[in-house]
Amino acid sequence: MPLQRSLSEISDLDELKNNLDDCGRCSLSGSRTNLVFGNGDPNASLMFVGEAPGFYEDQKGEPFVGAAGKLLDQLLKQILGLNRSNVYIANVLKCRPPENRDPKPEEISACKPFMLRQIEIVDPLIVVTLGNFSTRLLLDRTVFISKIHGEPIIINNRRVFPVYHPAAALYATKTKELLIEDFKKLGDLLIEADRDIEREQNSKENKGEEQLDLF
Repeated sequence: MPLQRSLSEISDLDELKNNLDDCGRCSLSGSRTNLVFGNGDPNASLMFVGEAPGFYEDQKGEPFVGAAGKLLDQLLKQILGLNRSNVYIANVLKCRPPENRDPKPEEISACKPFMLRQIEIVDPLIVVTLGNFSTRLLLDRTVFISKIHGEPIIINNRRVFPVYHPAAALYATKTKELLIEDFKKLGDLLIEADRDIEREQNSKENKGEEQLDLF
């Protein structure tokens, strides 16, 4: 289905989703049950980007509703004091790969412009990339989550915070421990980001007052 308008002209998540509803840009469209666009607060300060929908996500049309989603919910509530209504959650791929296999390059390429525009529209302070595929997409290079997790990276004036995918932590105690530690770091990063915004606002107000004093 061709775009009704160019992506750069779309500033609303619902319109972006409407341009994907009948998507046939890759072969996954033939096997999906539901397109999984994303959900949560459209103005969230914190956005999570995973890899691709799984079985339950494909059935329900919502991201992270299986076992990995339950772990994500626990981390949000117990460590950050948040729930899904406070954040925005999406995946690199909007359709489930068969048997939950890894995304193929052509599938990522088909979804990439929509994922990047989704981030631009939400405009979060921090994007948390869950696992290798979303991290590589945003950093635009081949990296390994085992090497860079828990370290914030500035991309286009936005903080990107790579962590392990919750699915990788379900049956691996050490990975779960690392994920918990990274979420604690994320809490500190959120406080830091909020303080930066407050300082920026105060600076603008002070400059405005200084300009008024000139008249």
